[in-house]
Amino acid sequence: MEIDTRTQHLLKTLINHHIVDGQPVGSKTLTASSGLELSSASIRNIMKDLEDAGFISSPHTSAGRVPTQKGYRFFVDSLVTMKSPNKSDLDMLQNSLNTSNTKELINITADTLSSLTNFAGVVMLPKAKKISFKHIEFLNLSKTRILVIIVTSDGSVQNRVLDTQEEYDQSTLIEASNFFNEHYKDLDINLIKEKIIEELSTMKKNMTSLMSAAVELSINPKLDENLILAGQRNLLDTVDLSQNVKSIKKIIELFEKKTSLLQLLEKSHHSSGMQIFIGEESGYQALDECSIVTAPYQSDGEVIGILGVIGPTRMAYERVIPIVDITAKMLSKSIK
Repeated sequence: MEIDTRTQHLLKTLINHHIVDGQPVGSKTLTASSGLELSSASIRNIMKDLEDAGFISSPHTSAGRVPTQKGYRFFVDSLVTMKSPNKSDLDMLQNSLNTSNTKELINITADTLSSLTNFAGVVMLPKAKKISFKHIEFLNLSKTRILVIIVTSDGSVQNRVLDTQEEYDQSTLIEASNFFNEHYKDLDINLIKEKIIEELSTMKKNMTSLMSAAVELSINPKLDENLILAGQRNLLDTVDLSQNVKSIKKIIELFEKKTSLLQLLEKSHHSSGMQIFIGEESGYQALDECSIVTAPYQSDGEVIGILGVIGPTRMAYERVIPIVDITAKMLSKSIK
């Protein structure tokens, strides 16, 4: 279907009305608010054409129409008029993203996105640049459990628990810590991995396995630790989603696992600019009634992470999209 300017205007008016109140929109409402000199009959004919083309649908209980996923997609791609964040929103962002601690900055960003939109805010932790070890320490927790404290060149401190198959006394752990700090300090993590393999013959066997495990821990953190999620409750309290118990259960499971959300953001990582997933476009059934607006944030001109907002499909795109965009730009300036 070719959509002429008049039809586009009616579709935009219908979607804007539905976003505001969530109700099906009838021809009388469109006649009164579209600003077009068309009769109700003409508007009904246009709405019928839009329905036949799959842009709107008619709920069984109403004579009005609501947007479909296809309608929202066309709206977002071609019709929406963006509204720049107001001064209070910009001030809130500016004041919030004012810390040099990266982890704290990411948490604050997720909270702020949630507060500004009343939906769920999500931020992927920045992908690590080339980092090196500054210090490592092994501490006994029990016979086969060791606490590994890792300090890296970016200032981060990782505390990992290592389960081992053999027992280590504290003197061996101190020896391993000293050896590691003497030989591998300031070396790139991946280079350390290679050197450990090369130097197998000069190290005690039990120290080799211990150090290899420590390096793996620092390179491969748990996936769910790479994603910060805030305001899930906001999303679950929205009228559009709260009435469907099955949908809510699926969304909660998705949030708890986080891995799928991380994979979704990874899709955005490989695309340029902002990405908007509407309903089924996300590829995850739990998000069939949701939309996800994402944007990349950068450091030194390189994309290092993705942030976004998850809300119901009926969201105020004209406001949410610019908020996500400006937040990504502000985070890019704030992150070190």
